[in-house]
Order: sequence, then structure tokens, then C-alpha cells
Amino acid sequence: MARIDQGNALTSPIQQPGGKIQGDGYGLLTATVVWKADESAAIGSVINRGSTCPIGTGLGTLTAHKYSISYDALDIATLTVDYVGIDSSYYSGARTEPQITGSQGLTSENITAHPNFFSLATGFTGAPIAGVGTGTLAAPVYATKPVTGGFEYEGNNGSRFQEQNGNKFLGFKVAEFNGYYGKTNYLAPTTSFSGHFYTTNAANVTGLRDRVGKTSATNQFNSIKLVPDYVGTTFVNGTKPQLLLAQISFEDFGTLYKVQYEVRYNREGYEPATYAAS
Repeated sequence: MARIDQGNALTSPIQQPGGKIQGDGYGLLTATVVWKADESAAIGSVINRGSTCPIGTGLGTLTAHKYSISYDALDIATLTVDYVGIDSSYYSGARTEPQITGSQGLTSENITAHPNFFSLATGFTGAPIAGVGTGTLAAPVYATKPVTGGFEYEGNNGSRFQEQNGNKFLGFKVAEFNGYYGKTNYLAPTTSFSGHFYTTNAANVTGLRDRVGKTSATNQFNSIKLVPDYVGTTFVNGTKPQLLLAQISFEDFGTLYKVQYEVRYNREGYEPATYAAS
């Protein structure tokens, strides 16, 4: 049986009643709109990436991200188009707030990197792990200990050094100090923050890309807050910044960019001569 057409020929997509908009609480808007069209209709104006969403114009600019099409027995196409955008009340619609997760754990580090290795550090009691003998941090003087073929020099807890003023650390060699004997590493706390945000500005992407491996003394990189204020706004130990931008990745998401990142925290701070400031 031939199809009998009446009314609108649907040569252009017609928006159907309804539609749905969602906000994620961080500034990202998503919307879904259904359209109808004849299967031979030109539908590019509706489904092309970047096509403007017909609803939610007062909230922000939403554009087409992806779509699906189904055809019924009467050769009518039903177009379901998904849109994304940024709420204009967040940074004038330029980017969303970052969504953050944090991780605190332990990682193995060389014992000589322990903050209490040479001098007594804040939060520790008793004596330093190895200390400086009868000298100073700048000029240690360790006790002379004869060994086969020469001498070694001993600090606290059976720690041994190549020379009396320190130089190379040889290890913990005295068995009576069984808490240290043979030990080479310790478990140091490590903290990392990971998160993501969406932006319409490609400069936000390249700005963070260029700052990977660089440090910050605040919770911002490239003037973008990557660590929430409730964790802290200032991150510095003496003159050493404590945050390092360790990684970013990015992808297109409609006409937006999704930026994912990792920030590492070091309580001792990062050496400025090794890690440049962002």
C-alpha cells in the first residue's frame, strides 16, 4: 500500500514537544531533544556537531554532541539529539568547576630522604635516624669504626658512612639496632588529587598542558583552581611549593573540551632548582 501524506511533509526536522535538560551541579549542562523528519529530509542542521539546542537558551549555550536515528514503517525518521554546554553562571560559561577526588597513601622511598634522617624534624621525638655525629648538618663528624681494609664512620642506629664527614651512606650495619639493620627504604605518605572540568576555551587546555611538571604554591595552575579550597589555598613549605601538576589529558566533547588532570602534594615541598614554578 502506498503511503498517503497529509499535513506537514517533514522536509525539515520538526522539534517534538518536551525535551530534557540536566545540570551536574558543577556547571555542565546536558540536554536531549527529539525531532521528526521524513527519511529523505536534510537533517544536518539538527544533528551536526555544534548545532544549537532549541531549549535552555536562558541557562547557557548548548550544542549538539551526538545523536541517534530510528525509522518507522512510514519512513519517518525520529532524531534524538544530545547536547552539552556550560551553565552561564559558572565563569560566564567559559568553564565548569573541577570535580575532585583525593587519594592519601604510602609509597616506598629511600631512607636517606626521610625528613628525620640527619636532623630532628617537626613531629618526631628522640634523636634523628642517622644524625650528624658530633658535628653539624653542614659539617658532620661521625665516629670512626675499623673494618677490614680500612675504616667506616658511624652515626645513630648503626648507620655507616664512607667518610667521617658523611659523603656516601653505606647502610645500617650494626645488628643490635634491629629496627634499622639492613633497611634501605621507608614508607612515606603520598597525596594526589585527580579531577576534571569542561571548558569552551582551548587556551585553558594548552595552558595546563604547558604546566605539566611545574609547581604551584597555591591551589591554582594557570589561574584555574584544581584543588578545592576546603583542602587549602596555600601550599608552601618555607620557600618550596608543595603542589606539582603531574599529568593532564583532554578530549573533545561536543564543542567543549574535557580536561582531566592529576596534582601531587609533597609535604616537604618541591626543590625550585629541580621543578620550575608554573
